[in-house]
Amino acid sequence: MRILVTGATGFAGGHLVEALLAHGNKHILGVARQAVWPDVWSNLADRVELRSCDVCDRVALEAILRDLRPERIYHLAGYPHVGRSFQEPEAAWQGNLTATRSLYDAVTRWGGRPRILFVGSGLVYGESETAALGCDERCLLLPDNPYAASKAAADLMSYQTTRHPGLDIVRVRPFNHIGPHQSPQFAVSSFARQLAAIEHGRQTPVLETGNLQPRRDLTDVRDVVAAYVLLLERGRTGEVYNVGSGQTYAMQTVLDRLIALSGVTVEVQQKASLIRATDVAVIRANTDKLRRETDWSPRFTLDQTLTDTLAYWRGQP
Repeated sequence: MRILVTGATGFAGGHLVEALLAHGNKHILGVARQAVWPDVWSNLADRVELRSCDVCDRVALEAILRDLRPERIYHLAGYPHVGRSFQEPEAAWQGNLTATRSLYDAVTRWGGRPRILFVGSGLVYGESETAALGCDERCLLLPDNPYAASKAAADLMSYQTTRHPGLDIVRVRPFNHIGPHQSPQFAVSSFARQLAAIEHGRQTPVLETGNLQPRRDLTDVRDVVAAYVLLLERGRTGEVYNVGSGQTYAMQTVLDRLIALSGVTVEVQQKASLIRATDVAVIRANTDKLRRETDWSPRFTLDQTLTDTLAYWRGQP
């Protein structure tokens, strides 16, 4: 099986590559802006080829496709920053919509028939009427930030592309996923890194946070990428599937659990610059469709994920 992973050096991308290797896949090619595995994924450097390519560059991407002739493509590359998307909306639209269109155009011009997984976002549901009870795939898309809007547009374009020119695309909407290797630009990883730094005496016992009131559906990234693998095996062309735990936790609760795991005494300070212009109060995934059609279920509890995330940051210099 020849597999192409865009955004391979990212948080979910690296975990996906590891999962694919664990499933016995040997012909994996990663694509990223720079053909260098970052330190956090250095263990993959001698196992998976990585090529430099901006996915927005259709010509360069088409050349890679003709060379590799992938049978499966996992499209994870994209603009990842929800909060920053208010300050740089053009980058969000370019990274999420333009890059996705470039990939589909390149596949069409190449002429191959790979199965493609488009990775969208659960944030496309926004302030849905059923957000607190659990959004299923039939909920209206009500994105309230440039990141979510650009993901929603790419999601809809992915469906249209299965109709014409008829590419084999499965869509997925993951909700918040967390775990080892995640950038500290994201809340849970930021909490864990600060706690590890406080433990080691590299930071005063003051922990900075954004808004701790929103409730989020949190899933271990290793469970999320396991769903991605299952979806390219069993998902139906043109269909969309939510990935999430189905449970929500206030960010305050998550922080309290991390502090308890650490055992340090800290002062928590809310920082204005970390508060988003808009922030949905509650986001919960309904994953009945995913579970029914793929037999997926999460393996990691929240406490295990938080323990592993804190351990990861304790091991960083």
